[in-house]
Amino acid sequence: MKFKYVAVLGIVALLSVGCANVASQKSEIQPQTQTVAQTSDGASIEASGTFVDAEHPTDGTASIITENGKKYIQFDDQFKSDNGPDLFVILHKDDKLPITGIKKEDYVTIARLKSTSGVQKYEIPENVDFTKYKSVAIWCRAFNATFGYAVLKA
Repeated sequence: MKFKYVAVLGIVALLSVGCANVASQKSEIQPQTQTVAQTSDGASIEASGTFVDAEHPTDGTASIITENGKKYIQFDDQFKSDNGPDLFVILHKDDKLPITGIKKEDYVTIARLKSTSGVQKYEIPENVDFTKYKSVAIWCRAFNATFGYAVLKA
C-alpha cells in the first residue's frame, strides 16, 4: 500500500514539474510588446509630469504629446493655477526650478497661458527639441516668478 502512495506522489510530482516547465517555456516564447501611452483622442504621449507648487499652488498634469506629426504640451482637466499678470508656458532645462530669478538661457517660451484651469494644448515649435528640457512651467514674466512646474518623465 505504501508503494502505491509513493508511486502516485512520484507521478504527480513529475507531472507538476513537466507542466511548470511547459508553462515557463510558453512565457519565454511569448513576444514582448511595448505599450505606447495614448490620449483619449489617439495622440501618443512622449513624456508627462505632475505639477508641483513653486510661488503659487499649481495642480494637474502636463504631457508632451505627438498628434498628426506635431508636438504639443497638453494640460489635463485637473490643471489649476493662480491667476497672475503676464503668465506663460515655458520649457525649462532643469528638474527643479527656482521660485524666482530663472535665467533666459535655461528656458524657452512656448506661449502665453490661455487659462488658469482646465484642459489646454500648446504647439511646440518645430525648432524646439523638447528632449533637451526637463520641465514644463507656468511662469510670470513680469516678476520672473515660477508659479508651478511639472518634471517630465518618459
